[in-house]
Amino acid sequence: MSASQTKKVCLVSLGCSKNLVDSEVMLGILKESGAEITPEAADADVIIVNTCGFINDAKEESIDAILALAKNKKAGRCSRLVVTGCLSQRYKDELAKEMPEVDCFVGTGEYHRIAEVIKDGFTRRVLVGLPTYIHDYDTPRLLSTPSYYAYVKVAEGCSNHCSYCSIPAIRGEMRSRSVESVVREAASLAGQGVKEINLIAQDTTSYGFERGGELIRLLRALVRVDGIEWIRLLYLYPGKITDELISVMKGEEKIVSYIDLPLQHISERVLKAMNRRYARRDIEAVIEKLRKEVGGVTLRTSLIAGFPGETDKEFKELLSFIEDARFDRLGVFTYSREEGTPAFNLEKQVSAKVKAERMDILMQAQRAISLEKNEMLIGRRIKTLIEGGEAEAGGDGYVPPLQAREGRLKGRASSQAPDVDGAVCITKGMALPGTMAEVLVTGAEDYDIIGEIT
Repeated sequence: MSASQTKKVCLVSLGCSKNLVDSEVMLGILKESGAEITPEAADADVIIVNTCGFINDAKEESIDAILALAKNKKAGRCSRLVVTGCLSQRYKDELAKEMPEVDCFVGTGEYHRIAEVIKDGFTRRVLVGLPTYIHDYDTPRLLSTPSYYAYVKVAEGCSNHCSYCSIPAIRGEMRSRSVESVVREAASLAGQGVKEINLIAQDTTSYGFERGGELIRLLRALVRVDGIEWIRLLYLYPGKITDELISVMKGEEKIVSYIDLPLQHISERVLKAMNRRYARRDIEAVIEKLRKEVGGVTLRTSLIAGFPGETDKEFKELLSFIEDARFDRLGVFTYSREEGTPAFNLEKQVSAKVKAERMDILMQAQRAISLEKNEMLIGRRIKTLIEGGEAEAGGDGYVPPLQAREGRLKGRASSQAPDVDGAVCITKGMALPGTMAEVLVTGAEDYDIIGEIT
């Protein structure tokens, strides 16, 4: 692409961290092709919206974003609007009919062709096929997260086929990258200054299942990567946490004692209707073992309120379980009725009002638990990754250490995952972003903790 043909591109990324990685890959490919990346839609020749289409709220957010950004085709300099990601993959025909303002719809298996899509001569309006692509360690990638942490997608798609979930239809069956590919990407990220990598997949415990399961081998290789200080495991399927995995977590200092364990429910009947392949006794056993074997482990889970047929008794069972299990972190979604999933046609759909009420009750219970757990940290010193605050660069471009003012300096402990958990709010001391500091905990809020750099 010559200088006279250089296009300014603005990419808006919606949805989960897995979608964010796809966006970063697209940015890397675009930059390598000669495009200029701009954060301002009004300045862009091409606007790309990488959408989420997983649940109703996400679909509505994606559609609203597309329509809002489409106004730049009239009011700005935008000449091409491209919609990528889950929404395009799932609703390509409907979108092509209802959204004439969009120039091209790109599916979840075609995003690596984005440089081709933005060229003037490209006229294909729908580029959506069977998703089989997954990026490699040498695929260009431009990080959008702060320089000191990154997400590393180890696999794509899912083969669990939970009855409420549309991911297999959107992303395809699960396929894993090789251990070498992931380790080489981690080494490259470390060379860019990344200190924390967060391993993600739809089901990270199934990583390498095509080759008999390789998560343990991957972890043992990743801990040898110089520069990486924290390795975090996200989205572990509850029925697949083995004694060997627990042993590796226990024995490797770089693997943080943090487990994201999406349970969805606790009622035996509801779990069976969800096609979740475990029972309550399995959940309780793995929680007990993790807390016994992995010192100071932080447990996070996510739940679905109002699954079809969920009775008052089953909801109360779930609430009682949350109060007894006392998770460190917890998120709740209301059930979203998704076309094409087995649960869509289940009888006794729960009303939106009841679903919202149940979600609120669960979150109120968790808020009290979270506050109590945070209060127990007061007086302790915790290792904290400094993330942000106020600083101004001098004339030579030097950025001084950030000074805590009015609680504006923040960080994260290893017990806090990026984007979804609380923060360490620092009221005294100074540090550079991306550095590790020891923080004395002096106070607690519902989800955040307060402290001073020692």
